[in-house]
Amino acid sequence: MSQSLSGSSLADDTGSVVVNPGIAPVGRGRTLFRKLLANRAAVVGGAYIILLLVVAAAPSLFATHHPTRYQNPTNRFAPPSSEHWFGTDNLGRDVYSRVIYGTQVTLWVAFRSVFFGMIIGVTLGIVAGYYGKWVDALIMRMMDILLAFPGILLALAIVSALGASLDNVVIAIAIFSVPTFARIVRGSTLAVRNLEYVEAIRALGARDVKILAQHVLPNVLSPIIVQATLYIATAILIASGLSFLGLGAQPPIPEWGLMLAAGRDFIWNAIHVTLFPGLAIMLAVLSFNLLGDGLRDALDPRLK
Repeated sequence: MSQSLSGSSLADDTGSVVVNPGIAPVGRGRTLFRKLLANRAAVVGGAYIILLLVVAAAPSLFATHHPTRYQNPTNRFAPPSSEHWFGTDNLGRDVYSRVIYGTQVTLWVAFRSVFFGMIIGVTLGIVAGYYGKWVDALIMRMMDILLAFPGILLALAIVSALGASLDNVVIAIAIFSVPTFARIVRGSTLAVRNLEYVEAIRALGARDVKILAQHVLPNVLSPIIVQATLYIATAILIASGLSFLGLGAQPPIPEWGLMLAAGRDFIWNAIHVTLFPGLAIMLAVLSFNLLGDGLRDALDPRLK
C-alpha cells in the first residue's frame, strides 16, 4: 500500500482516509487560520470576544465609576449623558460601569462552568467510547437521564437545591453541559479506537491511559473546541437567566442578568436601565455563536 501525506491524514490506494498518528504539518495551523479569517462573521465575533476578554481582565481601566460604592440617590434614572454614558439606575449608580464590571463576572462564570463540564464530559465520553460494552452502556444511560431534563429546568433544580450563589450556578451549568460533551466525544472515540495505528500501538503493549491521552484525545479535539465555544454562549444565557430569577448573583454584584431583574420594574420610565445590560448579553452570546460556527467550518474537512 502506497501512502501520501495530506494534512494530518494518510490516503491509501483505495482512496480511504485514516488519521495520521504522526505530528500534523506546521502549515495545517496556518491553513485553519486562513479559513477562519475568510469567515467574516467569525472574525467579527472573535474580535468582539477579544474585546470582552480585555475588558474582563482589567475593568477598572474602562469603567468611569465604581460599580457598587458610587451611589447618587438624587440622580436616579438619569438618561445617558457625557457624565453617565449609559445613564444611572434606581440607586443612582452608573450603568455603564456596572455593565463593564459585569463582563468580568459573566465571563468568569461562563468559562469556569464550561471548563468543568468539558473536563468531566470528555473523560466520560472517551472512557465510554474506548472500552464499550457495559461501561459504555452505564455511562450513556446516566447521560440519557440528564438529557431527559430541559437544560434550564435542570439548572434551576440544581441551584434551588444547593442555594442561590454564583458558585452553585457554575456547578449547575457544568452538570448541564456534561451529557453533550460526553456524547460528542464518545462518537468520535468510537471512530478512532479501531483505526489500524491504534490497534498496532495496543498490540505493542501500550497502556490504555497513554493511548487515550496521546492518540485518541488529539483526534477528537476539533468537536470539543467547537462545542466548548458554542456552550459558552449557552452558559452566559443560563447564568443571566438564573440571576434574573434571583438564583444566581446577589446584590450588589454587577451581573448582567441581575441588572435586568433590578430594572424590569422601571422599564417604561427608564428603559436604559435594562437596555444596555440586555444588549451586553445579546452581543456576547452572538459573538460566541459566530466564532463557534466559524471554528466548525474551519475544522470540519467535510464542509467546503
